[in-house]
Amino acid sequence: MSKTVEQRLSLKEAALRWGISVKTLRRRIAEGKLHAYRTGRIIRVNAADVDAMMQPVNPWAAVK
Repeated sequence: MSKTVEQRLSLKEAALRWGISVKTLRRRIAEGKLHAYRTGRIIRVNAADVDAMMQPVNPWAAVK
């Protein structure tokens, strides 16, 4: 049985990749909306978790 290795990014890498701030990622981690992993002093997040957080919103959903 093989285990899939997930891609983990530093907060800076993830922020650059998705065009958001490191502060936003830290806030989501503090809120419990994004799981993070610490390796020494570096905090990393799974790329798939950030992808899930960045799902597009239907602009017409708020219009009634």
